[in-house]
Amino acid sequence: MKIDLTNTTSGKINAALMEARRGSGATAAGMVLTLVIVTDEGSAYDALKAANDASREHPSRTLAVIKRAGRSPRARAETRLDAEVLVGSDAGSGETVILRMHGELAAHAQSVVLPLLLPDAPVVVWWPDNAPLHPAQDPLGALAQRRITDAVTAESPVGQLAQRAQSYTPGDTDLAWTRITGWRSMLAAALDQRPSTITSAVVEGESYNPSVELLGLWLHTRLHAPVERVVTNGPGITAVHLRTKDGDITLDRPDGLMGTLSMPGSPDRQVALKRRETSELIAEELRRLDPDDIYAAAVRTPVDRLKEPDNAEQAAAAAGDEAAAQGGEQVADPATAEPAAGTAKRTAGKRNAKKADA
Repeated sequence: MKIDLTNTTSGKINAALMEARRGSGATAAGMVLTLVIVTDEGSAYDALKAANDASREHPSRTLAVIKRAGRSPRARAETRLDAEVLVGSDAGSGETVILRMHGELAAHAQSVVLPLLLPDAPVVVWWPDNAPLHPAQDPLGALAQRRITDAVTAESPVGQLAQRAQSYTPGDTDLAWTRITGWRSMLAAALDQRPSTITSAVVEGESYNPSVELLGLWLHTRLHAPVERVVTNGPGITAVHLRTKDGDITLDRPDGLMGTLSMPGSPDRQVALKRRETSELIAEELRRLDPDDIYAAAVRTPVDRLKEPDNAEQAAAAAGDEAAAQGGEQVADPATAEPAAGTAKRTAGKRNAKKADA
């Protein structure tokens, strides 16, 4: 069921939600949290689709806040709230309200959202892109127990990690961290099966991918060993090598689908490490509403703790010559490319680069 409301108020939206619930035959809300999505028109469809899919695991009331302040003085002076109320199959396993705030109202979104929150239920705020510098100090973020950002959507994804470390408040998390859950689980399980003293580690992955940096920082904080960061063409994270006196423990995933776990004295094993959809990442984050101390320790570790390989520049030049010879994509000059602190400038040549996920 869909109800369109133009030039409305929070009270009328609540009344429409009750009417829609009765019309669909539901006598109780049956939802466990309120998910507030702060987005724009361009990202709203994908974000709402991900939230609706996640709601099948976590029935929730989803409030999509779309701010339309207006470009002209006349548009900015017009204050209006338009809403779409979705209940039933159009809203997954919960309720969805799309709030379009015009004019000055866009600067006071919390006054509209607050009356629409489910009573006595946790609140989670998610910024699919354009997250504030200090999520906990944002008027909407201050309403939430959990605040979800995504560093990969920033202009400088790795640089965004430094901002997340500076502004970290218990309850903050980032989807760049969620993307490495599978890698962390596999590596921890490998060390449980074969306890070893790790002398050093190598993390390989595409440039400017914050998930690659976070995985390296996590290994550094947990193993207390030097970690080397090597740049490849992806997709996402491509390999991790844990070096021991008996040989390397290697988790390699060149295609973004299946990984190969190799340990000294054991046969190689195929493991599932598929790059996950945004809905799966959001569903994972909604499973816990307490602060993530492991993420806090990793994101607060300076990225420059990751080492560059000694031959990084020579390898980058060789990779550029190889790409030119094969008629591949043009390789940016390391002197003019955007620097990523602590990131080795080496490109390994035959893996297809893909966007976003780890």
